[in-house]
Amino acid sequence: VTVFTPIDNLATASADRRPWLGGLPDAQPQTSLDAGAASVNSSAERQPGASEEISVQEPYVGMEFDSEDAAKEFYDDYARHLGFVMRIDQCRRSEVDKRILSRRLSCNKQGYYVKMKDQYGPVRKPRSSTREGCKAMMLVKVNKSGKWVVTRFVKDHTHPLVASSRTCRTAMDHKDRKIQELTLELERQDKLCDLYHEQIITFLQSVEEETGLLSTKIEAAVKNVMEMEAEAKQQSNLQQAHLQ
Repeated sequence: VTVFTPIDNLATASADRRPWLGGLPDAQPQTSLDAGAASVNSSAERQPGASEEISVQEPYVGMEFDSEDAAKEFYDDYARHLGFVMRIDQCRRSEVDKRILSRRLSCNKQGYYVKMKDQYGPVRKPRSSTREGCKAMMLVKVNKSGKWVVTRFVKDHTHPLVASSRTCRTAMDHKDRKIQELTLELERQDKLCDLYHEQIITFLQSVEEETGLLSTKIEAAVKNVMEMEAEAKQQSNLQQAHLQ
């Protein structure tokens, strides 16, 4: 006689014999497709795709910034999103207090490499130049109200642009911050050198003035001594004449 086991009993029995399900008869095993879909969804939530790139505003003549650093930060972000590296270029200083009046921010491929002649030292292996005469730049000047205004903007580059991914830009943020910190430190040291130079010039001028006054006093004192010696000699001669 064949004995048939009810389907419910088979399900319960098989569930009891599956310890990896915790002995729960209602537990449903997770398929590999479900696990893969969950992994893809979780990774998509953690890391946005390349299509979610944030658009960056393009500079224009008349654009204002609160400070020079704000202009640098804006153009650096614009450069990284477009696919080139910003170079902190020339500046113009005031002849009165040496403060910066204008700053040019350009592409790192600006200008051309000028080879310096090495008269001394070992022969160095020539390196490939990264400069290609690119004209792209943004010029900012400070106005009377203290705002930094874009007075010139050149958009076109003479070389291909390679926009870096979000991951690469994040990896370069630390390096960029270090470069900016070093640049600011160099500018601060430059200002200190200018201040020390002015103080030295002022000190030398005061020393020169004091030296001039001292020389005048010494000359007057020597003249007085010579006059007193001449007068004393004259009186001595008169006394000798009377004695004779």
